[in-house]
Amino acid sequence: MANPDHTPFLAEAAALLTHRGFTTDPDLMAPWLTDWRGRFTGRALAMASPASTAEVAALVRLCAAHGIPIVPQGGNSGMSGGATPDTGGEALLLSLRRMNAIRRLDAENRMVTAEAGVVLQTLHEAAAEASLRFALTLGGKGSATIGGLVSTNAGGTQVLRHGTMRAMVLGLEAVMADGSVLDTLTPLKKDNRGFDLKQVLIGSEGTLGIITAATLKLDARVAGRAVLWAGLSSLHAARALLLHAEAEAGPALEGFEVMPRHSLEAVCAYLPGARAPLAETHAWHALIELVATSEAEAAHLPERAEALLASAFEAGLIADATIAASETQAEAFWALRDSIAPAERALGPAVQHDISVPTHKMPHFVEHAVPLIEAAWPGTRAVGFGHLGDGNIHFHVIAPPDLGPGVDPATWQTGDGKAISAEVHDLVTQWGGSISAEHGIGQLKRDELARLGDPVALALLRQIKAALDPHGLLNPGKLI
Repeated sequence: MANPDHTPFLAEAAALLTHRGFTTDPDLMAPWLTDWRGRFTGRALAMASPASTAEVAALVRLCAAHGIPIVPQGGNSGMSGGATPDTGGEALLLSLRRMNAIRRLDAENRMVTAEAGVVLQTLHEAAAEASLRFALTLGGKGSATIGGLVSTNAGGTQVLRHGTMRAMVLGLEAVMADGSVLDTLTPLKKDNRGFDLKQVLIGSEGTLGIITAATLKLDARVAGRAVLWAGLSSLHAARALLLHAEAEAGPALEGFEVMPRHSLEAVCAYLPGARAPLAETHAWHALIELVATSEAEAAHLPERAEALLASAFEAGLIADATIAASETQAEAFWALRDSIAPAERALGPAVQHDISVPTHKMPHFVEHAVPLIEAAWPGTRAVGFGHLGDGNIHFHVIAPPDLGPGVDPATWQTGDGKAISAEVHDLVTQWGGSISAEHGIGQLKRDELARLGDPVALALLRQIKAALDPHGLLNPGKLI
C-alpha cells in the first residue's frame, strides 16, 4: 500500500494520465525496475507513461509541487544503471515509451523530428523509406530509444565518420524541472543567442531536463559497401593500418573495429555456425567498412577496397586479409564483432570498462595495461576491443576460470572486480582519458567520477545541476 503522504499525488497523477498512462501495479512495474545488465534493481512509487509533451510537463509540475523525484526511462537498455530508481521506493519511474511518433521527416533538408520514445530501428526504417539514413547504429537498436540515446550521448560503430549523438542533434525539446518546456527543435546553422542549451542537455542523463523530442540530422543512403577483414601482428599495426585507410579511402572509411585473437576465438566457440574469416591465426584483427553514397561511387568500391588492401600489404601493415564476397558474408563479419560481449559473458564473470584515451595512445595503453592487470590479479584475462578509430576501447577483465571453492561470481565482482575497475580507471585517468567513452556515468561510475574527475569540472557540473534542478528531483543519484 502506498505511503499515506503520497496519496494526494498518486490520485492527481492517476487523474492526469488515466489508467493507460499511470500504474502502481508491482507486476507491471517489475520488468522496468532492473537495469539491462542486471546490476541494479530499485523500487518505484509508481510508473507514469505520458503520451505527449504536454502531459510530461503537467506531470513534472505535479511532481515539483509534491517533491516527488523522477527517474526518466527510455528502452531501459543502458549500460550504467542510469535509468533505474534507487531502493527507497519514493521516486516516480517516468517511461517515455508511449511518446513514439515521428513528427516530421524532411527528406529535402535531410532532417527528422522524432519523439523520445521512438526506437532506433524504427527511425532507421523511416529514414530508409525516404532513401536516407540515420547514421548511428549499435547492438541495441531494437530497444534503444531516441531520448535515451540523446541523454547518454550514445556512440556506436560509425563515430569515426559521423560522430556521437551530440554531432547528430540539430534541435531538442525538453521539459525542465519546473515543468516549463524548452523548445529548440527548429535548427539554425548560425545562432549566437548565448549558450547552446541543447548541448548542455545532451549527455546529461536526465539530471537536468527530460528530453521529449529531438530534431536529428539524416544522411544520404548507403548505395554500396565493402567490408574487409585483416589479420594483424599487434594493435600498433592496427593503428598504422587505420591511418593508412584514412589516407587511402578518405570519407569512404566509415568503420574500423579491432579485436584480439582471444575475442575472436570466444565468439567462434559461442556463436552457432561462426567461423574465423582467415585461415591462419593472428594476434589482432581489424574489421573495416567502406561505404559509397552514390551508384557511381558504389561501382568503383570493390576496386577501391582491393587497392586499399594491396597497398597495405605492400607497406607491410597486414599479414592476411579478405573482402566480404556478399552482403550475407559482410553481415557475418559484423556478427563476429557484435557478439564479443555475449561470448565473453558465456566464459564467466567479468568487469567491463568503457574507456577512451587519445587515439594515438590507445595501442600503448593496451600494451601497458593488459600485463599489469593480469599480473596483479593472477588468472584473469584482460582484453580490449572496439572502436580504435575514435579512441574508445571496451576493456574487459575476465575472472579466473576457477574462482576457487565457495567463491561465487557476484562475490568476485564486488571484491576483486571492484578493485580491478578502480585500477583500470586510475590508469585511464593517468593517460589523460575518460572512464566513460559512450555508455554514460549513471549509478555505476558515479563514485568513480567523483573520485577521479577534475575538481573544477565537477564543481561546474554541480553548479549547473543546482541551477536547473534546485530541488534535486530529476534522476537523483545519477551522474553527480
